[in-house]
Amino acid sequence: MGGNEAEGVVAMHHPHVESPSIAAMVDKLLAEHRTGLLSMQEAISLLRKRTGTDRSDADLAGLITKKAA
Repeated sequence: MGGNEAEGVVAMHHPHVESPSIAAMVDKLLAEHRTGLLSMQEAISLLRKRTGTDRSDADLAGLITKKAA
């Protein structure tokens, strides 16, 4: 591996690892917008900007829907 092991570990991306931080961000987003209207696309866009996630729109929409229930 020749000295780049640490870089490889940092570069690896595991979507399931980021779930707790994204879930917390969804909670925060819903709290910030509880009295205003926010479309699903707007919510997904804000999550991407705030977290840098590359999870699918469908995955994020499911998480937002679950948290909003």
